Amino acid sequence: MGASIELENLSKRYPGNPNPSVDNVNMEIKAGETVIFVGPSGCGKSTTLKMINRLIEPSGGRIRIGGEDVTDIDPVKLRRKVGYAIQSSGLFPHMTVAQNIALVPKMVGWSKGRIKERVEEMLDLVGLDPGEFHGRYPRQLSGGQQQRVGVARALAADPPVLLMDEPFGAVDPITRDHLQDELIRLQHELHKTIVFVTHDFDEAIKLGDRIAVLRERSHIAQFDTPEAILTNPADDFVSGFVGAGAALKRLNLTRVRDVPITDYPTVTVDDPLQVIFNKLRESGTNEILLLDKRGRPYKWLRRGDLMRAKGSLARAGTLVNDTVTRDATLRDALEAVLTDSSGRTAVTGRRGEYTGVVDMETLMNSVHELLEADRLEAMEHQHELEEARAAQTHAEQEGDGGEEKA
Repeated sequence: MGASIELENLSKRYPGNPNPSVDNVNMEIKAGETVIFVGPSGCGKSTTLKMINRLIEPSGGRIRIGGEDVTDIDPVKLRRKVGYAIQSSGLFPHMTVAQNIALVPKMVGWSKGRIKERVEEMLDLVGLDPGEFHGRYPRQLSGGQQQRVGVARALAADPPVLLMDEPFGAVDPITRDHLQDELIRLQHELHKTIVFVTHDFDEAIKLGDRIAVLRERSHIAQFDTPEAILTNPADDFVSGFVGAGAALKRLNLTRVRDVPITDYPTVTVDDPLQVIFNKLRESGTNEILLLDKRGRPYKWLRRGDLMRAKGSLARAGTLVNDTVTRDATLRDALEAVLTDSSGRTAVTGRRGEYTGVVDMETLMNSVHELLEADRLEAMEHQHELEEARAAQTHAEQEGDGGEEKA
């Protein structure tokens, strides 16, 4: 489980610089909460993050984790209790995946048997087959796989706090979306306290329970929920981060698991052609989803494809190019549906196994509901402003009347 984090008057000054890099930051982060630091380059967000585990020593102020003041304890011991994941994974290239993950448990004195079990548990947790990846070296992994191992290493000793410094910034957009979904799923299971630095506001909306929008020297411009920041930014600086299309950005706040997922007729690559024909005919649809041997979406098959198959599915159908998980956002799902151009996309579980389908109609209904909610909220806010102005005008008139009588 997570632990609370309190930053009290936290500051950092570097010799020769008249202005502090981080100036008097005060913040309370709840146990089990995911908080995102977002702000312009050089605003001090990474410096603030690194002071929490004292990779950078504070010049002033206090840090409390779980109520314990960690400002004066041994920083090496502190770092063993705080998970840390960075961009490009930070894996040691001369160590295998298993050795990288085992690093901190070994340092804190875990037994070999316990470490071996933990390595396998962590690989499974981040969606990597322990038998396949245990002995590999980082150079033998894709960027996304390296980042998964980096997260596994950060969580290996079961720390209550996980610090993440732009961990997904160096991977391609599709892999980044999948890694974000994986982090959301992990947090549902683990309930750690996560502090995450990014410059991408869309990523902040997708991942954060609360977002701290930071100005220069880590001054807090607004610290609130994604919904509150999108609908009621504190000032023009925050509005600049929100950018255009706030209503559409709210698609990042709703998950696929929150909307209806429909079942779809499926067959497997091991099914005979006649069975597939029969299933398609019985389903009453013009299309069926072919699953591979592991139950993962493989191809969309239409009636015409089967007619042309001539006893083999090797060249029949259309490959499934994109899928979404239940933890993906509606924005992810909408992009997948539009990319596929067929009005639907397959939804998968943690191992890529098929769990259902979400379609364009469902997504558009959700978009309309969000837009309507925004419209009603804007009308209510306008009504409140008008009432406040009327009350102020009335008070001023009463005051003028009183002065005339006097």
